[in-house]
Amino acid sequence: MFKNLSMFETSFAMARHAGARQAVTAANIANADTPGYRAQSIAPFRDTYQTQGTLQIQSTRAGHLAGQKSATQARAVDSSAEPAPNGNSVSLELEMVNAVEIQREHSRAMMIYKHSLDVMRMSISRR
Repeated sequence: MFKNLSMFETSFAMARHAGARQAVTAANIANADTPGYRAQSIAPFRDTYQTQGTLQIQSTRAGHLAGQKSATQARAVDSSAEPAPNGNSVSLELEMVNAVEIQREHSRAMMIYKHSLDVMRMSISRR
């Protein structure tokens, strides 16, 4: 019945991506008072996957998918926040909103994983 278990891989990737985004957000909050610190961000999961019949990862550079670079190294400067007089561009309000969005992304990944497991268990237990 289950020839393709990509749903588990996708939910795992979603959870890992949410963890990487949360780490970047935590670093931004920790450096909110650091002079000259530029806020970092990782693109949302939906921007890193494209759907064309099957799910495929978008590669932004050679070696990106080979495991040589981690998701936390794929940071981009967040230019949406205006820098403070000391050069710091962290907006605590924006970071808190990002943290809530990331928590929802992680919860969504866990619910997809749990639902997939439930469907698999139900199909195996039937005689």
